[in-house]
This record gives sequence, structure tokens and C-alpha cells, in this order.
Amino acid sequence: MKTKVTALVAGLVFGLGLLVSGMTQPSKVLGFLDFAGDWDPSLAFVMGGAVAVHALFARRALQPTAHPLFEKAFDRPRRLAVDTPLLAGAAIFGIGWGIGGYCPGPALTSLAARSGSTIAFVAAMILGILGVRLSRRVRFETR
Repeated sequence: MKTKVTALVAGLVFGLGLLVSGMTQPSKVLGFLDFAGDWDPSLAFVMGGAVAVHALFARRALQPTAHPLFEKAFDRPRRLAVDTPLLAGAAIFGIGWGIGGYCPGPALTSLAARSGSTIAFVAAMILGILGVRLSRRVRFETR
């Protein structure tokens, strides 16, 4: 139960941070990507702050004796290889981000506004996730 409450609180803090920084507005993201027009650097400052906070905690989490408050160990990635599926996924993510102006976190946070474009983006995101899962299942079943 403690883990779920902690996850809820962390999600609420994350969502609040997105709201306060304006990152739930696609215009902020698209403004950041518009180098030739009216460029808005605010996303870089928000990202820089997030990376700085992460760096402080990640450094501690990487110590051999470190463990989370309510778990026995940190859930670290098992695979570290940079392969074709990773690069393709990153490219697709970036293209979707550039077209829609949303990352998954801000998109989910923005659902509260019930905007048609946000709902369409999240629906497309969910369909993409389901499509990848289906293609992986089909790929592994045919081997």
C-alpha cells in the first residue's frame, strides 16, 4: 500500500509541475521546436531543472548499498544495448512529440481539460502502444 501511495503522490507532484511550468500546453512544446520562428526556450529550462534534480537522486540510487524506501532494490534496466528498435522507437516518439506537441505525461495530465486534440492524441498513443504489443506477440509466435 505504501508503494501505491508513494506512486500516487509522485504522479501528482509530476502533474502539478507540468501544469505550473506550462508544459501541458502543446504551444509551449511546439514553440520550443520552432527554431526559425518565435522560439520559446522555456522547455529547456524546465528540462534542465528536471535533469538536475534527477542527477542528485540518481547518483545516490547507483550506489551499491542504495535501496528505495519501500522496496528491497531499485528496478534498473536489464538491457543497456542501443539497438534498432530503441532508435526507431525514439524517432517515432520524437516525431509524435513534434507533430502533436505532447509527451505522454503532459498528454495524460491535459486530459482533465477534455480538449478534443488531447483526447485524439492520447487515443492515438494508446493505439500505438497496443499495436506494438500486438506486433511483438505476432512476431514471437511466428518464430
